[in-house]
Amino acid sequence: MKGGDVCMNAATFSALAEPNRMNIIELLRDLGALTVGEVSQKLGLRMPQSSKHLHVLAKVGLVNVKADANRRIYSIRQESFVEMDKWLESFIRDKEEQFDRFEDLLMKKQAIEKSDDEQI
Repeated sequence: MKGGDVCMNAATFSALAEPNRMNIIELLRDLGALTVGEVSQKLGLRMPQSSKHLHVLAKVGLVNVKADANRRIYSIRQESFVEMDKWLESFIRDKEEQFDRFEDLLMKKQAIEKSDDEQI
């Protein structure tokens, strides 16, 4: 993955599978851009721990990082979540199509059974 490119891969989901990272994503979603210190304070984590988690999230393209003097400000990378949503939607569409085919099959079966019952 190139810097800034987003790709639905195991690394992306592995990064989100860690509870502290998911909490960080939700915090950034709810509060907007935050420094490492603000993330640490709000989640009750040590700064090195927060920094490590934010680095992982940035590496997989889920957050942006902006340098401001000696501080790093992190924010959600919206494009990543739009792509993730599209990727997940593809599974939902596939399942909906399967359900539609199943429903059609059931309706045909019911029509056949009804026809058989009327002939009796």
